[in-house]
Amino acid sequence: MKPVIVIVGRPNVGKSTLFNRLTRSRDAIVADQPGVTRDRHYGEGRVGGKPCLVVDTGGFEPVATKGIFHEMAQQTRQAVDEGDAILFMVDARSGLTAQDRIIADELRRTGRRIHLVVNKAEGLAPAIAGAEFHALGLGEPLAVSAAHGENVSDLMDVVLAEFPSAMEPAGDREKHPCIAIVGRPNVGKSTLVNALLGEERVIVFDEPGTTRDAIRVDFERSGRRYTLIDTAGLRKRGKIAEAAEKFSVVKTLQAIADANVVILVLDARQDISEQDAHIAGFILEAGRALVIAVNKWERLSGEERDMVKRALARKLDFLGFARLHFISALTGSGIGPLLKSVDAAYQAAVARLPTPRLTRTLQAAVARQQPPRAGMIRPKLRYAHQGGINPPRIVIHGNALEHVPDSYCRYLERFFRDAFKLQGTPLRIEFKTGRNPYARTAAAKSA
Repeated sequence: MKPVIVIVGRPNVGKSTLFNRLTRSRDAIVADQPGVTRDRHYGEGRVGGKPCLVVDTGGFEPVATKGIFHEMAQQTRQAVDEGDAILFMVDARSGLTAQDRIIADELRRTGRRIHLVVNKAEGLAPAIAGAEFHALGLGEPLAVSAAHGENVSDLMDVVLAEFPSAMEPAGDREKHPCIAIVGRPNVGKSTLVNALLGEERVIVFDEPGTTRDAIRVDFERSGRRYTLIDTAGLRKRGKIAEAAEKFSVVKTLQAIADANVVILVLDARQDISEQDAHIAGFILEAGRALVIAVNKWERLSGEERDMVKRALARKLDFLGFARLHFISALTGSGIGPLLKSVDAAYQAAVARLPTPRLTRTLQAAVARQQPPRAGMIRPKLRYAHQGGINPPRIVIHGNALEHVPDSYCRYLERFFRDAFKLQGTPLRIEFKTGRNPYARTAAAKSA
């Protein structure tokens, strides 16, 4: 499972700037004033040699006893409890403050791994930037500049070095599928888990947010082993009120990253929302095989069912690779076919694709439709091989492949998917352009 890295510090020391740098995004608002970040932000860490989840927190003011700053402090404490390592950020320009000392004392009592990060150290020698922060007694200060990216990669190498690789070896992951069941609150995820298990294993209650943590259950069906993960419902950020519920989101994202196959559960009685698409987008970004289960289907009339099918086709068209099932977790209707699709998606996700057949398929795709020209240049696609599994990754070699448009990449993806029957899993296409052996000679002659 991916380690959770939590960024903590007093207001306006650059926590959100570091978060955006680590996730290579602009998800966290950055402004030159304290208190901008009040809710937590979470994202995929993309800096360093290992994957991780990064959590940005609001300015930490432990002494606050009421109001918004008290609520922010409570959220930060919950984030620290959920985290595997803490980045305690201080400001090299402001120097050591009394509030830094209070935060350091509280963090020290948590027993978590703490890394002291001295931000805004651009133009300063690391020893000078971190000199006075030795007084906090949290080990060697690590001087960085989140705004300019200085030493951020070195920081993450140090932080992540103490964690094992988040991904299990392929051989271990292929023994049996690990299935995460995700969706909005109260769509019937726990009811579906119980239906698959054939027993009341997890609490089911007609109130959103009953499940607060990711619950793992091993079971066997028809002689085949599975691991199920029942997750907390993912709400819209503005509707997440309690700190305990806020950080169950982190557990859900970890469960998706750790699974082989994800079942996205939708409520047939509710409209397909942006939140459903957001969850699906995270699953797609994580590269996980996917099966969609539209629950509570027995409660709809024939006309309502037609409307739901049209809405699904329109709003989730980017998930065309995933099988769609209309089920009733309460009565058990449609559960058998759903699990068969999970098996098929899993097999597709870990499929081994022989290089000779991949190359022949590539040649057949090019023969049917060549890539378009880019000016006087037409990309040449020569051969293909498999670069990974879960999701399957196909690496195509050739010349001028940087000119292949996205539309042609989607065409190749559909062609490979049909040829190898890769239903239920995302497919990654990568291009590698061969080096021109005469480029150096030509450059030398022109010189």
